[in-house]
Amino acid sequence: MNNFTFYIPTRFIFGKDEENNVGKYVKAEGGTKVLIHYGGGSAVRSGLLDRVKASLEAEGIGHVELGGVQPNPKSSLVYKGIELCRREGVDFILAVGGGSTIDSAKGIAAGVVYDGDFWDFYQGKWIEKSLPVATILTIAAAGSEGNGDTVVTKEVEGGNLKRDAHGDAIRPKFTILNPALTQTVPPYQTASGITDIMAHLFERYFTNTPEVGTSDRLIEALLMSIIDEAPCVMADPDNYDARANIMWAGMLAHNDTAGVDREQDWSSHNIEHELSALYDCTHGAGLAVVFPAWMKYVYKHDVNRFVQLATRVWKCELNEENPEETALAGIAALQAFWKSIGMPSTIAEVGGKEEDIDYMAHTACWGDVRTGSFGCFVELHEEDVKAIYRLAL
Repeated sequence: MNNFTFYIPTRFIFGKDEENNVGKYVKAEGGTKVLIHYGGGSAVRSGLLDRVKASLEAEGIGHVELGGVQPNPKSSLVYKGIELCRREGVDFILAVGGGSTIDSAKGIAAGVVYDGDFWDFYQGKWIEKSLPVATILTIAAAGSEGNGDTVVTKEVEGGNLKRDAHGDAIRPKFTILNPALTQTVPPYQTASGITDIMAHLFERYFTNTPEVGTSDRLIEALLMSIIDEAPCVMADPDNYDARANIMWAGMLAHNDTAGVDREQDWSSHNIEHELSALYDCTHGAGLAVVFPAWMKYVYKHDVNRFVQLATRVWKCELNEENPEETALAGIAALQAFWKSIGMPSTIAEVGGKEEDIDYMAHTACWGDVRTGSFGCFVELHEEDVKAIYRLAL
């Protein structure tokens, strides 16, 4: 197990109707002028935005709005938000939405107090200061409501760059988690969120760090909980209890509780980011395509770890004479599970083309500030990434 320092300053407020109390929580954090950042029309149509504004106004807190966040949030809207906040004297950012909205809000919060281009943070500069951020989560997926991470897509000539940034300064001050707000999420988006949560756990599970049995068991328990609850919520979108368990698992999956003691990989996320940047597919759908292909490519590096996942989580029978067969059975079980909830399994299903593989692999390894390789479980180079994409065709 590795040494670590772990700090979670976020207050988690879980349960029905808690969004109606957002004003008092902002006031407790010292906010006096809030940017309400949100996505499309669902926050408006559902009345959520009106409830949020009413709660702020009841506490005497001013606010301005910036909607329009799209999946794979764009840098152009972040720039617009930074300018708006500076002009209006905003001192608090409230994200009302899912992971894309929260990521965009974090980019704005960091950029407002920074003298340079906010994109510097997405090229490796650590975020040390930001305006305070809080969230009202409307989809269980990204885990951005509980961590110091953000992912934004920069529009550039000839293609987009999807990159991440990090810093404890952008960990939300508080997060409101009302599972009922996720009941209107369409089935495909619900399934994409479930996939994203599982991928966050896999990125931590596949590690070279020895003697991490406690966090192994934490990850396995979260995976098993999601596997149990996913069919329930797909069959009955109004199943509050199933959505509650998935929502809480989504936060625990990506606030690093289950990963601080170990080396983490994140290759599959880097590979997927090229799919969603180029084709604008849903991140979870892209991960459903990439992750099994990555697993098939690297499983021989540590067959026993894949066997452990297969037997403990997927309940595959151990073949002691041929453990590779067990490892591959676990990968097949994952693919079958994701297919059962409506996720794709090939690049073509998310709009991808074989002729784009060379471009995506090159950009993944060399684009922006990349230096030719990535990955900790197995270090991957451009030819490796090409091979993984081809396994996903």
